[in-house]
Amino acid sequence: MNAEAQRKLIFTPEEANLRLPLIQVIVRDIVELYQNLHDRRERISEIKRLPGASARDEDSVYSEELLQAELDIENDTEQLEAYINELRELGVELEDPALGVVNFPALRNGKEVYLCWKSGEEDVTFWHTLDEGFSDRQLLFEESLNHELENGEEPPLI
Repeated sequence: MNAEAQRKLIFTPEEANLRLPLIQVIVRDIVELYQNLHDRRERISEIKRLPGASARDEDSVYSEELLQAELDIENDTEQLEAYINELRELGVELEDPALGVVNFPALRNGKEVYLCWKSGEEDVTFWHTLDEGFSDRQLLFEESLNHELENGEEPPLI
């Protein structure tokens, strides 16, 4: 799917939830790999602070280990990017790889918004505007429930 086609993909909450099983698997892999990469980068940083560890020659006891660790990180970073591209191909955007937050482009009252899902949640039940993020998200059904109570009718959710 090219970039223009991806931008045009708009989800309803139902459509987002239909794609969620596959997205959950990809996001689980992303969160796990992202944390693993973070931990390994921290260890390398600690090793490089040890006396003699910063030397990049054959005499350094850490040289071979550091080189291999950096190559492994490079390969896993490429794998992480491949997972993120898989999400893009599905028409969704990764907002936060540490938390596993994903945004689904959607329309609400004729304006573009994001349906927002976080790893561990059962369904896509939140949304936020394009210029907001995870911390600003709102429950999809909350305002429709308030509207139903006030007017005794059932409006569209999004």
